[in-house]
Amino acid sequence: MSSRLNRRSLLLSPAMAAAAAQAPSGKRPIVISSANGLLCCERARTLIERGHDTLDAVVSGVGIVEDDPKDTSVGYGGLPNEEGIVELDACVMHGPTRRAGSVASLRNIKNPAKVAKLVMEMTDHVMIVGEGALRFARTMGFKEENLLTEQTRLAWLVWKQSLRDGEGRNNWTDGLDAPLKKPTAALRQLFPNATEETLAWAQHVARFPTTGTINCLALNAKGEMSGCTTTSGLAWKIPGRIGDSPVIGAGLYVDQEVGAAGSTGRGEENIRVCGAHTIVEAMRQGKSPNEACLEALRRIARNYDQDLTRLKKFDITFYALRKDGAMGSAGLFAGQRYAVNDGGSSRLLDCVSLYDRK
Repeated sequence: MSSRLNRRSLLLSPAMAAAAAQAPSGKRPIVISSANGLLCCERARTLIERGHDTLDAVVSGVGIVEDDPKDTSVGYGGLPNEEGIVELDACVMHGPTRRAGSVASLRNIKNPAKVAKLVMEMTDHVMIVGEGALRFARTMGFKEENLLTEQTRLAWLVWKQSLRDGEGRNNWTDGLDAPLKKPTAALRQLFPNATEETLAWAQHVARFPTTGTINCLALNAKGEMSGCTTTSGLAWKIPGRIGDSPVIGAGLYVDQEVGAAGSTGRGEENIRVCGAHTIVEAMRQGKSPNEACLEALRRIARNYDQDLTRLKKFDITFYALRKDGAMGSAGLFAGQRYAVNDGGSSRLLDCVSLYDRK
């Protein structure tokens, strides 16, 4: 029955998911990722089965999401900073060689994960940021392009128009002398092809910006592991803001002897607990992947004195893959899922959680 479920990409029940997440895989290659990585996991595992290195596989896999303008939290089409500029962050770790590479605040380059991998392979550094990262990418032959789509430009302008001073004024809306008209009329002039659905989406993300990202972890039949995390970061951020995604030990950590971990969600909270490293060390001490992820979440909750009023203002999810093939994921609040491919089609499993959002 499980093979039929895999082929049809059916979602597992929470009970089945929990059992599957704790079951060792033996020699099966396994790729896991955040929920936006179904195709990523499939591509990465296919490459691993063809003999490709685990790091090459995960970087290729996350490239699908980096290239997808519909995912507004990663790569091309990511929601921009407060100046309307898309800034990307990514890091990679290669278990067999214990090497790492990272880029942050990278502009005009669609695939930061590939650039991070070259930082690892072609330099004596681990992290390059900002203008230096862009210059390095140019040196490596990457072509610059505008990463802001019309959809995300619309969302950015809606956000700018939502800002108000103490008297309710905004320089990015019609002046006092303008004829009375619907608030969206000016936007319709700028974006004549935008649907009502797109306008509603833009108004929503202006108030509740996306905090996506993709983390991907892989294990091959030889027990070799690698990981990658890539993101466009927090929408409307101050230019130069860096979250956890490019930070080795926070957004990603791989220890070939133990396992790998990564995260998505509010990066500031993860940085303060070194989440990925914390999870790997917990697995080293014998905790299951799920329990290790929950341990990192408990440390975040402790920083807020377990005050749910404040904790409910953000979310964060951790992912873990152990060297023996056990896997798991945990979110701060219930309702999160993660993607897995251990043969056949990718599927979504339910994450365990520290709290119920109720």
